[in-house]
Amino acid sequence: MQCSSFLCRQTIRYHSPIKMPDHSNPKLRRTAPQKSTSMQGRVTTEDMVKPTEQASTYSHFDRLSTRAMLRIMNREDRSVPRSVGRALPQVERLAEAIFQQMSTGGRLFYLGAGTSGRLGIVDASECPPTFGVEAGRVVGLIAGGDAAIRKAVEFAEDQAEGGWKDLQAHQISAGDMVVGLAASGTTPYVVGALAECRRHNIPTGCITCNQNTPLEAQADYPVVVVVGPEVISGSTRLKSGTAQKLVLNMLTTTVMVRLGYVRGNRMVHMQLSNHKLWDRGIRMLQQEYPITEAEARHLLKMHGSVDAVMRQFESPRSESTASDPHASH
Repeated sequence: MQCSSFLCRQTIRYHSPIKMPDHSNPKLRRTAPQKSTSMQGRVTTEDMVKPTEQASTYSHFDRLSTRAMLRIMNREDRSVPRSVGRALPQVERLAEAIFQQMSTGGRLFYLGAGTSGRLGIVDASECPPTFGVEAGRVVGLIAGGDAAIRKAVEFAEDQAEGGWKDLQAHQISAGDMVVGLAASGTTPYVVGALAECRRHNIPTGCITCNQNTPLEAQADYPVVVVVGPEVISGSTRLKSGTAQKLVLNMLTTTVMVRLGYVRGNRMVHMQLSNHKLWDRGIRMLQQEYPITEAEARHLLKMHGSVDAVMRQFESPRSESTASDPHASH
């Protein structure tokens, strides 16, 4: 019997059901991206919509059970690391460029709007406590200023001159590195800033999720991670945000390791800002040297960091003084 309802007509156009429980449920079926043509063989502008803005391939997502939504999202999320893997050569080039700038005293600036801007701020703000790097060496800037971290500032990202003004407030120079973050690759706040950086011979990079964008064109070291349409159409805080966060993790981790802020796999320069980190620091020292917990704690209080204690052990007189909490230093 032929189905004439709109829902049934739409379901007929779908791909075969995804591999999940209750395959017969049309609400769990995944749609194929639909091409819009004005005449046979001619593709309209709808087909050229950037992947981050394309319609979700899941129809009637709002009618799914919680379990079905979670499984779909988990499946889509699993594709993100593979997409990042394909961009590793680009990530490596950007990481090397950042290292070169920072190894001579330069700073790293992240610049973005919305989700992208917030991710940059998260990564920048975690560098001092994680690696012990000086505050201000890694800086995150967001369209609309600090107020936009918690609440969206309308149209801030559309101000093409805004990003450059924010960089100027930090006395940006050719010794620094600026990385623009924009899933779409078209955010004026970011694109305008990178264009000005290029004019002033300031090296730039970018992380975006669309190819052949204005942002990519302005970046000396572009990283393009194409993750495809989001489960919720256009919601780039999902896969696109995850991809950007993964790349940001890679950039600062590899750069800080190369700058000497990590020994082996240990965060020896971490700031001892809470009980958990104090306990971690004590364990590091006890794993490395034959000292008691009380001695390790005393040494950390005396020297301020795991690295500083280790350097005491490595000094010529370390054998006689470093492990003695009563020794004179």
